[in-house]
This record gives sequence, C-alpha cells and structure tokens, in this order.
Amino acid sequence: MDNIITGPLLRVMITNAACLISNNKAKLNELNVFPVPDGDTGTNMSLTMDSAVAALAALKDDATATQVADAAAAAMLRGARGNSGVILSLLFRGLAKHIKGMGEIGPLAFCEALREGVDAAYDAVVKPAEGTMLTVSRLTANAALAAAGNGAGLADVCAAALEESAKALENTVNQNPVLQKAGVVDAGGMGFMFMIEGMKAGVEGRELAPGVPAIGDGQASGIAAFKIEDITFCYCTEFIVNKEGPGKDVLRLRALLESIGDSLVLVDDDEIIKIHTHTNNPGKALEEALAYGQLTAVKIENMRKQHTQQLEALPVTAHKVAPAEKPFGFVAVTAGDGMASLFKDLGVDELCFGGQTMNPSTQDILWAIDLVPAETVFVLPNNKNIIPAAQQAAPLTNKNVRVIRTKSIPQGLTALMNFNAELDADQNEKEMETARKLVSTGYITKAVRDSTFDGRKIKKGDYICIVDGRLETSGKQITAVLRRAAARMWTREATFVTIYGGEGADEEATAVLTEAFEKESKNAAEICVVDGGQPVYSYILAVE
Repeated sequence: MDNIITGPLLRVMITNAACLISNNKAKLNELNVFPVPDGDTGTNMSLTMDSAVAALAALKDDATATQVADAAAAAMLRGARGNSGVILSLLFRGLAKHIKGMGEIGPLAFCEALREGVDAAYDAVVKPAEGTMLTVSRLTANAALAAAGNGAGLADVCAAALEESAKALENTVNQNPVLQKAGVVDAGGMGFMFMIEGMKAGVEGRELAPGVPAIGDGQASGIAAFKIEDITFCYCTEFIVNKEGPGKDVLRLRALLESIGDSLVLVDDDEIIKIHTHTNNPGKALEEALAYGQLTAVKIENMRKQHTQQLEALPVTAHKVAPAEKPFGFVAVTAGDGMASLFKDLGVDELCFGGQTMNPSTQDILWAIDLVPAETVFVLPNNKNIIPAAQQAAPLTNKNVRVIRTKSIPQGLTALMNFNAELDADQNEKEMETARKLVSTGYITKAVRDSTFDGRKIKKGDYICIVDGRLETSGKQITAVLRRAAARMWTREATFVTIYGGEGADEEATAVLTEAFEKESKNAAEICVVDGGQPVYSYILAVE
C-alpha cells in the first residue's frame, strides 16, 4: 500500500466517495426532520459529487493530484445543490487550493488540505451551527491532522478520520436541538462520513464504482446546445429477455415498443431478446416483455438527469453570455406553470425550474444569470435551501448579481413587485429585501413519512401546515387543517391574502380556506386565489 496520493489515486478516492453517497442517498434523505420532501440532503450531495465524477472521467489517466483536485472542485462549484452540496463543494475547493502545484501528496499534506477545506466551508457559512456537517468535518480533519502529525501513514490517517467522523456524527443528535427533538443524527454529517469511508477504500486499493461516462471534447458544444425540453422520451431502458417455451413472434413486442418510444434496438436470437429503447413508460415495456420470458440486466436511466449532470461538467465558456441591453434583469426559481406565468408577467427574464424536491445547482443558476441581457441581475431563489447556490453563482459571472434572500415563492413575487426602475441597484436591493420580510408563507401538504417534531407526532398521510419554517398544525381532515392554518396565519396588521392552488387542490377545499380567511379577517382582507400549479404543496398561502 502506497503512502503517497497520486493523481490516479485521488481520482479513485473521489469516485469512491461519490459511490457511497449515491448508494446511501435514500438513507440520508430519510433523516430529514420535516416530514415533507425538501430538497433532500442525500439527493443534493449525490448530484453534487456526480458533477465531480463526470469531470474526472474526462481527465487523462496520468493527471496529477493538483489537476484532479482542481477539476473536481471546479465541477462541484457549479454542480452544487442545496446547503449540503454547497458545503461539500467548499470542502473540495479548499483542498484543491492547498495542494495547488503538487503532483502528489503525502499524509500530512492531505490532512492539511482537508483542514483548509473545512476552514473554507466555515468561512462561507454566515452562522455555523454545532451538530451539523460542519462540526463532523472539523472534528474529522482535526483527528486526521493529529494522526499525521504523529507520523501515521496514509492508511492509519484515513482510519483515524473515519473513526472520528463516526463518533462526531453520533454526537450531533446531542448538539443540535432540532435533531435532538427528532431523535436523528445530521444527514449532511452522515454524508461526509460516507465520503471519508469511500476515500479510505481508495487508499486500501478498492474501487467501488466505475464512475460517470466521460464527456469528450467533440461532444461539448452539442450537449450545451441541446435543451432538456428536447428530450421527448425520458427513460433510457435496456434489458434482456431470457426466452422460455416455444418461440414467439417478436413483432408484437416490437410494435408496442415503437408505439411508446423511440431509439428502439431489438436483437432477437435463439436464446435471448436484447432491448434498448427510450420511453416515458418503462414499466409498460417491461410488462409486455415478460410475456416472452424472464427479464435480466434491467437498466433504466433518467436521460434528463444525465443531461443536467453532463452540462454541469462542461467548462463555463460552453454556455451563452448575453450582452447587456438594459440596466436591470431578473432570474427566479419556481415550480408550476401558474407560478412561472406569474413571474414572467412581472418581468422575470429567465426561470430556473426547481424548489423543494429538486434544488437547482449553482451551474443552473449561473447559466440563467448569464442569459439575462442586463448589467445588473437580481436573483430570487425563493427557497432557503437554494440561497447558498445562488450566492455561490454570483462571483462566477461578470454581471452585477444581487441575490435577494427570498425563502418562498410569495416572498419572491412580493420582492419583484417592489422593484422600482427609477432607483439604483443598491436602493432596489434594500427595498426588495425589506418587502420580502413582510410576507408570511404557509404550506399545506401531506406528510410523506412518520415523524415527531416539536413534540407533535405526525403520521404518514396526515395533512400538515408549515408556516415560515414552523410546523403549525396537522390532522387527518384537510378542512380542519385549513381552518386552523388561516387562524394561525392571520394577524391584525395584515391586509392581503393570496392562495396559490397546486397539486391536490380542489374547489371545495379552496372555498373552505377562503371562508376561513374571511372569517379571521372579519371580511377586511383582500383575498386572491391563483392557480399556481406547484408540485408537493396543495396550497401555498401568503399573508402580508
């Protein structure tokens, strides 16, 4: 076992880390405290690491440690999703900075680089809290550095790091009051532990995954030009049918597959039928194929997701930067056709589609910013978990970017309506920040998992109301939850109520909600009902 980290070894270490995080992303997602989908930690960390793996696959086999670290850090900077993804990218950014110019590194240099990555992450977080991914990474780096300082070899350093990360992770439940109430450890901290475990496996000579296919130079412009909406059939579906019984004519199978997709390749020989197709209904394809025999080697991949990951691995020069044609422009993150129309009607130039269930990456936001033909671009993240990625995108462009810290779509709409073209960028930023803070946002949805929060037991399938990050009420009957939501949200200072209907909204429930706000306000409030079309939440409520 070598005691030096070469470029090829560092590539394996990072690829292994990505593999373990990906394999455990469902476990990480389940650690969410709130019982709703919210840009899950495992998904965010996995997609962030995937962007690094894609970039590393494009490097030459003899790349140095510096080249590997630089490629991973640059890709993760633009591929970062959510708070956990941004912190992860900062760890690698600091690591790459420390080993700059080194062809290979020893145990002490590796530990010092890891510690610099932790420092970079702490510097970037405005209010670092204990019992988080930051805590686990700091204690892990300190333990590894102590071991290296005492002369430990690379394998022993990694062992010390993994041991400390597990210990630090276990203690997060005691350090963070929110985690303590829920009785869980920190999801980001656990993801970091998996990263260390994957790196340790690389040092031990084990490769846990082959990684993401490389993107050749000749493909770059084509990938950048191809739009995700141009992918008509989402799922690349491949499988083998082991024939059973007397031979059947495959014409029926071929006809069915042709009717539900494209790019069909069907190979029929004596013993097997091999299928490749692109379809939006892989289940139907597999069900039809079962009539011919048993299925093996089934592989279904989401091509839209793959396309996004490939874009994140491209150099920033591959995308278009619009020249400034006006002083001000806007980018907003949103979900739902109705919400998208509202932002467009209010003058937003570019939209990033995402939110609770899928946080757009830094790269997604950066590309949207650069498409805006304006000198100053105001970015409305509209979700607290997307704010870090938006802030990270700002220094990556030559445009003057102002990130308004909107934590909900209603806050974003209100901030936008308070923009004044007669004011300068600084004044508008101040006015928009002030306006968004006056909006209280409520969310009505169904719990996707059993949970205990603030002493309240939540059952999967219960209707819940979250107001400004607090779980306000829950119950099995949506009408009761809606009435209580109106009572909790209304204040005497308020004058406007907006009800945005999404998936699961219906006329009866909307009427109940409207009547409840009329009752609470004594008919003094101006109530507006809008078809938002948003996923996840049946209703988003805005009181201002």
